[in-house]
Amino acid sequence: MNQLLIKGLAGLVCSVSATTASYATDFPVQPIRLMVGYSPGGSVDIVARAFAQKLGTLLKQSVVVENRGGASGTIAAQAVVKAAPDGYTLYFVASPTVTITPAITKTPFDPAKDFSPIGTVVDYTNVLLVNSESPYKTVADLIAQAKANPGSITYGSAGVGASNHLSGELLADKANVKLTHVPYKGNAPALTDLMAGRISVVFDLNTTARNQVNGGKVRALAVTSAVRNPMFPDVPTMMESGYKDFEFTGWLGLLGPAGTPAPVVQKLALATQSIAQDKDFMEQMAASGYVMSSGTPAQLSARMKREGDMFRDLAERANLRQE
Repeated sequence: MNQLLIKGLAGLVCSVSATTASYATDFPVQPIRLMVGYSPGGSVDIVARAFAQKLGTLLKQSVVVENRGGASGTIAAQAVVKAAPDGYTLYFVASPTVTITPAITKTPFDPAKDFSPIGTVVDYTNVLLVNSESPYKTVADLIAQAKANPGSITYGSAGVGASNHLSGELLADKANVKLTHVPYKGNAPALTDLMAGRISVVFDLNTTARNQVNGGKVRALAVTSAVRNPMFPDVPTMMESGYKDFEFTGWLGLLGPAGTPAPVVQKLALATQSIAQDKDFMEQMAASGYVMSSGTPAQLSARMKREGDMFRDLAERANLRQE
């Protein structure tokens, strides 16, 4: 190769490297858009806005929350995928959008290829609830009835593909029983029917189940996380209830478009990890029932793959896949 050409290419590489380093050092020089796939005022939006405020303070730049609700978060996800990979459009994601939804139906994005994972922020769990007048006092009671009368146990969810839908399918799979799924348009109507005795159980989010449990309207049988949830310290896990491989912990985290420069991802990741250690933020999240979660971009990437594989396998076994 021509020596002049070699020198020219080397100079170009050095120039690009210097530009990338400078870009990361200067980032951000303009406001950041934080996309949220749900309506304002909802649980994901509330956490996203608290996170955005802390992120803006750390980065000394405005972080503007933009809500694009609908389609289980996939509308916001698609907007992020199409955005320039420069760190100025980020996705505050609820894990089912990138782990459960793609396992159930075709999505306009590939979680493994179309995002740059940055980090998790908080974890949450589902709680297996029954009516306060229900005869089922333990998971074992519930499964005994399901085995004696297949299909007699009905479980409500926020809709096909929701985290509580897949929690029910996971229980049916692990216990080798038939449960009857009753989808609703959200958790609230499912809980209403549970309290009225129209359905047997609901896997509700721990963040919203607390008031109903404390009010004596429903009884908590188990949580789906690997360890007990601080909000329900006396409620056993599904593992403690006899299902050693039963774990489902949802999370809220931060993603960027694929191709976001590594130095920018690292800067955002360090900021996210710092927020997870912020005392005020931790107290606010704990009061809402969340457990702090932090990790590297590589750890989030591995978690997305692990959970995506688990739910895809479950969807195939339960014949839930929709094209």
